[in-house]
Amino acid sequence: MAAEGWTYADLANKVEVDPKSVERWVNLGRTPRRSTAVLAAETLGEDVHALWPSLRQARPARAISPELVALHDQRADFPTSAFADMLIQARERIDVLVYAAVFLHEAYPRLNDALKERAADGCTIRIAIGDADSPNVQQRGQEERFGHGIESRCRLALMHYRPLIGVPGIEVRKHGTTLYNSIYRADDQMLVNAHVWGVNAYGAPVWHLRRNGDGGMFDTYAESFNAVWATADSIEEV
Repeated sequence: MAAEGWTYADLANKVEVDPKSVERWVNLGRTPRRSTAVLAAETLGEDVHALWPSLRQARPARAISPELVALHDQRADFPTSAFADMLIQARERIDVLVYAAVFLHEAYPRLNDALKERAADGCTIRIAIGDADSPNVQQRGQEERFGHGIESRCRLALMHYRPLIGVPGIEVRKHGTTLYNSIYRADDQMLVNAHVWGVNAYGAPVWHLRRNGDGGMFDTYAESFNAVWATADSIEEV
């Protein structure tokens, strides 16, 4: 301020505070509110953190997201029936993004019938499974030391879901993306099976989310699903 000839009143007028506030910033080391500090720094042509280093401190983060219902250490700890139960209770939308997830059909043999019933009642169903010929799928098998097992399971998943191809309200596609998370969405609830390098999906954590407004964790994963879906290829009837 001294170098540029600023008075307390001059700066106070620019940032719309009392001149006594500016005087306290200078002489008593007081820190203004962040928005006022940023405006003052811009007015003086200085870095706000150089003037008030305490503003470098990050704002306290929310300890727990309001959308997080539960966090399970491993998918193996979460009852397989809970996946199917959540899906078949959906009324408007079901989205599934996996490489294979054949455990669903193995644990719930009438899953296809239940999905057909949901679709008949007006539920929109989108299922994206892994393309066995994708380099990303094959790389995943190597990372998990599972060899060609992942590719075989992708082909098995296609066999499971093929009877749903062409059913009104249901669409099945193949994707070749890197699968960072498996996603199971039923309306405003979602199970996210996070993936860990070198660990089979059943040994990785599961987030149970419930949507709570725009822009939260739920929407982040929902947008991720949509992005993968846009790259996926439709599967023709045979």
